[in-house]
Amino acid sequence: FSFNLTADCNAILKALQPIFQEQGMTETVHNWEDHGYLATYVKKNGSFANLRIHPHGLVLVDLQSYNDHMKGREEVDQLLNKVEEKMKELFHGNIKRVKRLPAILRGGVIDRYWPTADGRLVEYDIDEVVYDEDSPFQNIKILHSKQFGNILILSGDVNLAESDLAYTQAIMGSGKEDYTGKEVLILGGGDGGILYEIVKLKPKMVTMVASNIDQMVIDGCKKYMRKTCGDVLDNLKGECYQVLIEDCIPVLKRYAKEGRMFDYVINDLTAVPISTSPEEDSTWEFLRLILDLSMKVLKQDGKYFTQ
Repeated sequence: FSFNLTADCNAILKALQPIFQEQGMTETVHNWEDHGYLATYVKKNGSFANLRIHPHGLVLVDLQSYNDHMKGREEVDQLLNKVEEKMKELFHGNIKRVKRLPAILRGGVIDRYWPTADGRLVEYDIDEVVYDEDSPFQNIKILHSKQFGNILILSGDVNLAESDLAYTQAIMGSGKEDYTGKEVLILGGGDGGILYEIVKLKPKMVTMVASNIDQMVIDGCKKYMRKTCGDVLDNLKGECYQVLIEDCIPVLKRYAKEGRMFDYVINDLTAVPISTSPEEDSTWEFLRLILDLSMKVLKQDGKYFTQ
């Protein structure tokens, strides 16, 4: 609860106490004078509530319950409804905002919560662990989501879902590029999605440097991400493509030295790059190095695509 005025901590505490006491919850109150109250309410079944009252106009209620059945969830909702009703009755129109968040389910057999690279927490409707293995380089998970299909997760970083064709099309140029007869270099792309889509467009040759240096990623994807990669990962060499399981930095340096040039370079490296090169002092140094080396193997009229 957020208020338009300074909160009367004592009045809020007295108004809400009966609601928790009706549930048979034992109360402990901490008073920090100018810093408000913290009240904890504990039930015999192990459920508990924290009530934090800040004098500047913020009240937080956190309720944790061990009940995972429908009746338990209904009891939680009923208690929170009573708290909300009492607060609105007490403060009339002075409540600026009420925000109720859904329950976080802890200790589940399947982990539903995955942080994004920029620090946000996303809850997915994951209902099955399809693949979970540790390679010498990283943990590889493929989880099934009712909404997104199978999702590839590398060391906690959500990479790609079977429903992410839009991402693949975007990083290829959204259908505006003509790959017919062209030389293409893909950096990363271990899920095989970009390779699969480009091969359909009749290129001269596509070289994919699966820079995660990890055969196990390819093995997992070719078995469980076939809506993304089709059959291109079944063999590391095809009529118009080859897949190299190597660190992309030495490969790029070798191509630059040999004078090999490409019409397209597509950088689909993971958010947290993996490299055996000692030159990777930081993520930014790695990205700068990749960009510099990519320019050295890109034709003068070539195009470079990246995330």
